[in-house]
Amino acid sequence: MSTAARQPRTRRTALAAALCAALALGATACGHIYGDPEATGPFGYLSAPEIVSNAIVATKEADSLTLDVATKTTDGPVKAYLATDVRGKCAGTLTIGATGTAELIKPDDKDVYLRFDEAFLKEQAKGESTEVREAVLKELKGRWVKTPATDPEAKDSLELCDVKALLREFKEAADLAVESKETKVGGQKALMLTAVLGSEQTTFYVATEGTQHLLKIVTAGGEEPGTIIFTGYGKPVEAKAPPAKDVVLDETKEG
Repeated sequence: MSTAARQPRTRRTALAAALCAALALGATACGHIYGDPEATGPFGYLSAPEIVSNAIVATKEADSLTLDVATKTTDGPVKAYLATDVRGKCAGTLTIGATGTAELIKPDDKDVYLRFDEAFLKEQAKGESTEVREAVLKELKGRWVKTPATDPEAKDSLELCDVKALLREFKEAADLAVESKETKVGGQKALMLTAVLGSEQTTFYVATEGTQHLLKIVTAGGEEPGTIIFTGYGKPVEAKAPPAKDVVLDETKEG
């Protein structure tokens, strides 16, 4: 919490008034100050860390939502577009590296289905003989691989389906957040709040209308910079198991 945030109410109000006066001299309008004891906006008297923490809780409690993720890792760029809900459903696409995309369907907590495009399959079979590469394409191109959702490899693919675990990583940054400004995300009004932790800067965009959940998180610097956009709140997740004729069982995970 800032030094100003610890001041008695009368002094803090006076400081805010003085700031507004100074800004007015520069022909700058003085708008709503979130965190002020007399504030009447969507967040009332809440401090910046409280606003972000509440938004994280609201996002975790959403019945369903869609994540649009783009990040850089030590293994290369990762992109994902996934819809997920509290009933264990998850569906969308994952792209790892410059090329190669996998479609994912998780209709329940038991199984997960993955379908890899040709670029992905060729990358996985790189270094194998021509016969093996051709066999892989013939067997898996256009088909879904079914594997238990509890399998370690499947869990790696499903990491982004777990919104609670994903947002847990931002707890420390949330505690350091400070208010920046009002803005818009996808046409929705939002409050932008920023936290700096070492070489990493995290910016949270919180909805100021309706449910005050997260609209976007942007991380700059650090080991894995990237962006997460949150949409589709409350929308049903279409995650039905594919037809049996299009499914290949992962024999290494059966029995």
